[in-house]
Amino acid sequence: MNGSDRTRGPGAPGVRIALVSATAAAVGPAVAGLGAAFPEARPWNLLDDALLSDADAAGGLTPALADRMRRLIAYAVEGGAQGVLLTCSLYGPVAARADVGVPVLAADAAAFAAALGGGHREVLVLATFAAALDDSVDRLRAAARAARSPTRIVGRVVAPGAVPDPGAADAVLLAQYSLAPHADALAEALGLPVHAGPHAAARALRAALRNAAAEGPAESPVEGDTPCSE
Repeated sequence: MNGSDRTRGPGAPGVRIALVSATAAAVGPAVAGLGAAFPEARPWNLLDDALLSDADAAGGLTPALADRMRRLIAYAVEGGAQGVLLTCSLYGPVAARADVGVPVLAADAAAFAAALGGGHREVLVLATFAAALDDSVDRLRAAARAARSPTRIVGRVVAPGAVPDPGAADAVLLAQYSLAPHADALAEALGLPVHAGPHAAARALRAALRNAAAEGPAESPVEGDTPCSE
């Protein structure tokens, strides 16, 4: 595990947020999402880059791997984190069951909630490879069924930065954290709302901390036991 506390300098004010990642590709977009949507946050990156390979070798999220993530979360909280974001969707169930006295959020549950709660008729999910697309479309459709949302979910594989024809879609959801840097340009090009995991998670985390301060601990968004799709 590698940890780096990215602050504004010694004694810098702000809210320490731990970003627990299973791949380095998620780190930059997660930090940028906090910077855009939660500027008071001081990102602290915790990277265990064997979490994915070990899960792949074990056939998924095992009790031992879940316990390993719980130890990472505990380490973050013991180190002063006031909130934790797990950037890999595979470990979402651990976030949902975390009880550590601070908000612990799963990777893209907030983006799913925003996409399904925005009154959209059809959401276009974009990913750069088929496995990530299938994973996100399946999970978003499951979330729509659970919420009894009439929103139609469609998907497309695209190159990073490409501007696809949205067809009948009136909103876009980016399936991977690595696509988040293209969110603003894509929204401008299409004239449609674009939901990106890091930005939605940052907004949800900021709101959860405010709720926790005013009313006590807030619930963490729930995410399925599915592959990481950074």
